[in-house]
Amino acid sequence: MNVDTLLHQYFPHADNICIELFDEQNIQQVYRRLVEVLIRQPEVETSLLQGMSYCFYEVMDNVMIHSGKTVGIVITNYSEQDHLIQILVADDGMGIKNSLAQNAEYANISETQALEYCIKDKVSDGKGMGFGLYSTSRLINTAGHRLIIRSGNHTLSANGDMTVSESDPWEGTIVYFELRSNMDIDPASVVDHRTDPADEFDDLFLDNDSDLDKLW
Repeated sequence: MNVDTLLHQYFPHADNICIELFDEQNIQQVYRRLVEVLIRQPEVETSLLQGMSYCFYEVMDNVMIHSGKTVGIVITNYSEQDHLIQILVADDGMGIKNSLAQNAEYANISETQALEYCIKDKVSDGKGMGFGLYSTSRLINTAGHRLIIRSGNHTLSANGDMTVSESDPWEGTIVYFELRSNMDIDPASVVDHRTDPADEFDDLFLDNDSDLDKLW
């Protein structure tokens, strides 16, 4: 993966970038480390982090489950001035079309259709629930600027409306999204009230054993 290309295309003006490689062994540690960077920012709404953290981990975990690769890359940036959180997760695996094609229901769809379907509920290659990108798209509708999913020769862009267009090729998948860091949201609505991301976030990051005082 060409990190310089990702930085140039998605983070041209960022100055607080975190870049991490992750695999099955360290995915939890990388995820926690990057979320804790945002927890330290007093201007970032906790309810936004509660909804975001669920989607963030799901997108990272998709690399491990669906890409056919053992390593992914995650890049994040936070701008206090712009009230903006940027998150990118990328891999150089099989891509969304080839992944979905492992499910007979989607074996003959086009790359354009694969990108259109991947943010719908319960669309999966059979190895997962098909909920991660669906909930991420709901998060963008609630508190986001835009969502970009790039795979193969096509890119999905969503910022209210959704379009899929031809683009420069990317071997694998890129998921990039921008969030308004000062938005107060209902995190349960992001996950369609199927779980409680607020409780999950609080248990993982804000419980009594985590010595929260060190984060502030």
